[in-house]
Amino acid sequence: MKILIIGTGYVGTTTGLVFCEMGHKVTGLDLDERKVNSLQSGKLHFYEPGLNDLLLKHLNLENITFTTDTQKAIKENDVIFLCVGTPQSPNGSADLQYVKNAASSIGSFMNQYKVVVNKSTVPVGTAELVSNIIKENQPSEVPFDVVSNPEFLREGSALKDALHPDRVVIGSTSKKATLIMKELYKEVTCPIIETNPKSAELIKYAANSFLALKISFMNELARLCDELEININDVSKGIGLDHRIGPHFLQAGIGYGGSCFPKDVQALLHTSRKNGINLSILERASEVNRTQATYFMEKLTNTVGDLNGKTIAVLGLAFKANTDDTRESPSLTVVDYLAKHNCNVKVHDPVVRLQSSAYIQYSTIEETVADADAIIICTDWDEYRNIQWHKLKDLMKQPLLFDGRNLINRDDIIGLGYHYISIANF
Repeated sequence: MKILIIGTGYVGTTTGLVFCEMGHKVTGLDLDERKVNSLQSGKLHFYEPGLNDLLLKHLNLENITFTTDTQKAIKENDVIFLCVGTPQSPNGSADLQYVKNAASSIGSFMNQYKVVVNKSTVPVGTAELVSNIIKENQPSEVPFDVVSNPEFLREGSALKDALHPDRVVIGSTSKKATLIMKELYKEVTCPIIETNPKSAELIKYAANSFLALKISFMNELARLCDELEININDVSKGIGLDHRIGPHFLQAGIGYGGSCFPKDVQALLHTSRKNGINLSILERASEVNRTQATYFMEKLTNTVGDLNGKTIAVLGLAFKANTDDTRESPSLTVVDYLAKHNCNVKVHDPVVRLQSSAYIQYSTIEETVADADAIIICTDWDEYRNIQWHKLKDLMKQPLLFDGRNLINRDDIIGLGYHYISIANF
């Protein structure tokens, strides 16, 4: 099948390459020439483990190509996936300008029946909106169907998630389109949920919001554990072994971030308010996440005292390991807190390279922690988990370690002479 992917971010590129693995021919369309040129030359414009090798493979096999020619791409492909960004608007709703622009182009250039697939995370009712925009922009009537097929990819493991999904959700009111979608996914061995577009759209928001709830519940519970001197990791393990709960997303830390959870939670809250429903549990989860990094920074202030002029080493800028994504990263909240308290901030990240007046970034951990009054771990990179801490102690002004991800074994690090502060990791 000939597939067009509109939008070549991590969702679009991953989706396209996985369809190549399934035997389909894929075109990646983007208006950003730099992205298109980079991908066509075999280089990802973002970091995602394992994906660059797959890109080179299918470029060599001529299973995928990238273009900025919107008209030609739409006319030459049978199934069109919308994988464009839906950033958060100031009021918390999803900004659908890129979805609307893509739908308008599809309507203008459609020459025969197409299945248009919303892969982007979009509010309930977007499939109907896309359908109306396509109709409004058609020079003459051409049949088509709009399907909701949400993605469930985790940054850092997107390739694995796409190749081995937990489920495929197909939201459609057309038997013809549903059959085409099932044919498209015939190589996938997982449950396929057939539903209507509105349900499919809500499934995506509900899934991400529920995971955000689990994280915020554990983070708020960790605040109680701090007061009671209870190890939150023991609590996490104890409840996670209950098969009704499961062990995933129960790790306390400095909060969730990235391009999905914060945005999707706010979008669902916006939808609920718009419809007169108060999702109070989700409201609280969002508030806990908003304040979690600051809660941890207050531990730094309580330990160090006046932060003015102190040198603080921050390990990790990405919102989680195995990605270069810093959107809504708790690390940036930490850095901002330190900068506002007039600290000298030194940062390190294995992948992320960001220019900022708030800090100086170093290429090695040793350079980063040299002469530091304290170290703060903000991202759960394995590189930080496996640090030889005995070699860093003498480089610091004082051996203070603030573990915002509970990565380090408490007994081991204290045995090396460090003062160790964590998220209820006793």
